[in-house]
Amino acid sequence: MTGETASLEVVTDHQSEPAERRGLASWTEAAERYALVALLAAVALFFCLFPESSSTFPTSANLRILAANQAVTLLLALGVLIPLVCGHFDFSAGAVAAASSVACAGMMQNHHAPLVLAILVPVAAGAAIGLVNGVAVAIFEMNAFVSTLATATLLGGLIQWYTEGQTISTDIAQGLVEFGSGVWLGVPRPVYLVALIALAAWYLLSHTPFGRALYAIGENVRASRLVGIRTNRSVMLTFVLSGLLAGIAGVVLTARTAGATADPGTTMLFPALAAVFLGATAIRPGRFNVWGTVFGVALVAVSVSGLTLAGAADWVDPVFNGVALAVAVGLSSFLRRRSTPS
Repeated sequence: MTGETASLEVVTDHQSEPAERRGLASWTEAAERYALVALLAAVALFFCLFPESSSTFPTSANLRILAANQAVTLLLALGVLIPLVCGHFDFSAGAVAAASSVACAGMMQNHHAPLVLAILVPVAAGAAIGLVNGVAVAIFEMNAFVSTLATATLLGGLIQWYTEGQTISTDIAQGLVEFGSGVWLGVPRPVYLVALIALAAWYLLSHTPFGRALYAIGENVRASRLVGIRTNRSVMLTFVLSGLLAGIAGVVLTARTAGATADPGTTMLFPALAAVFLGATAIRPGRFNVWGTVFGVALVAVSVSGLTLAGAADWVDPVFNGVALAVAVGLSSFLRRRSTPS
């Protein structure tokens, strides 16, 4: 081997090393982005083949019920997601949805309100409650965790007072019930509404200056102020949007159940939170994002449905949601720290 050939081999090795590293990095990045999607496919395949659930899990009827039931959870998750992008929890979202559902059903049963009014008033009330939360957090600088938990507790008490612990299920407008239980082209109607809202949320967060400002606030609020972002107004608007989406979720819940119960809404909140944090581990790892949240909702729903059809006991559902939330928070926190420059 001549000296010239040896030097060429050394140069070639040095040139190929960065390319190999780039290739390995791209594979690692792709694995992180789509690990949740692969896990969802694996869980679905498992319950399709598992003897105890194989006869009922892959049927079209079960898939329709699964999709329709998760419409409320996904709406709530999108509502929780928006304030989380800029670093704030909204623990009142579940209670706002429950209060909206009670208000919608109560207006029809107790006050014989027309359907349009019974929809618009609870949704507007949800946005108004979000505005109160936003003012408390952004203007009065109250801790979001504590202030929204207080709102949730207050709403839970008001729900008990208004319903007296009873279910509201009479005089619900037939048009609303048909929307909640009907299908169009084989797909439950609420799914179309949720898909449109998810697309709008994705566009807002990913393709508008407002969305980019929210991510900037979430990463460094002081730096965001220095570059001219109106942080208080942006944070306040995120809570208004969260309340608005929770209000819509409440109306959809009334449509799905043809009534409203005295549930304070906490049972709806935790699956939504688990989905949002699971979503922060996928598609855009380390960041809360819409499509990751959609897959997070699907993973939780498919897992719980499969376990139920396989004959799991009632306690498995809350235990699974709790474990999923804990694991998701840990993973998303790790990925967020790693993606944030030191």
